[in-house]
Amino acid sequence: MKILHLDQNHPLLLKQLEQAGFSNTENYTGSRAEIEGIIAPYHGIVIRSRFKIDKQFLNAAKNLKFIARVGAGLESIDIPYAEKKGVQLFAAPEGNRNAVGEHTLGMLLSLFNKLNAADQSVKSGQWQREAHRGMELDGKTVGIIGYGNMGKAFAKKLSGFDCTVLCYDIKEEVGDRNATQVALKTIQEMANVVSLHTPWTPQTDKMVNSSFINSFQNPFWFLNTARGKSVVTKDLVSALESGKILGAGLDVLEYEKLSFESLFSNEMPSEFKKLIAMPNVLLTPHVAGWTVESKKKLAETIVEKITEHFPNP
Repeated sequence: MKILHLDQNHPLLLKQLEQAGFSNTENYTGSRAEIEGIIAPYHGIVIRSRFKIDKQFLNAAKNLKFIARVGAGLESIDIPYAEKKGVQLFAAPEGNRNAVGEHTLGMLLSLFNKLNAADQSVKSGQWQREAHRGMELDGKTVGIIGYGNMGKAFAKKLSGFDCTVLCYDIKEEVGDRNATQVALKTIQEMANVVSLHTPWTPQTDKMVNSSFINSFQNPFWFLNTARGKSVVTKDLVSALESGKILGAGLDVLEYEKLSFESLFSNEMPSEFKKLIAMPNVLLTPHVAGWTVESKKKLAETIVEKITEHFPNP
């Protein structure tokens, strides 16, 4: 079986697939049109996020048997059409879930303890202790929305703290010893912290809007290491200004392009200018799952899934 690799990944991915009997071809610079022109003979493609795999691309890939995305989600792929054509889809959320769990916890603790602001204050020659008095996670209620690989990983990290962890998911009976599954209404009534761990779907697109935010009984801290387009930035900024949201840790943004490589082609939106000026907002560039260890684990997970499904290439 011939595999076309469209994004660079950990070298062991190529090595282990070759050892398993697959034939690898690397093309990391070709345009989408160029790739469509050469894709027909290939049985598999390995991607991250270089471009969207839509009907046109899938029609050009006449012999395609699988698409493997070295990442957690498959939103860059026309899943219904791929499945209609009998193309097997592989993702690797198991590979970077620990990294996401650690990053989310790190953001929360940094916000609670004003670490970034305190660091900048000291570096500017100030020694303002009272201004940087923090909060403790002990005794707080954390609501996790979306309890799959990433939500579970975050809850596991929280198990060392004396806090209450609740989870909500559209699937039933996914709660475990680290989080009690409840109705969304219960989280809205009790949560001091809300962490989003949902995929980007039609149901979650722009889900966190004014109506959603105002449904919470208490002011709360908000974390998003899932998908940026699930949050309406303008409404988030309004809630931060009003105090309904006490602070936010955002690894993903509404404005991200599919490639995750840049934000703005034109002028920066006014609400984003407000967001980046807020001292109670912590931003990172979609790197929650982007660690040295996860790069290897993602590759290993993809190899395992491909070779398990196609043992005799």
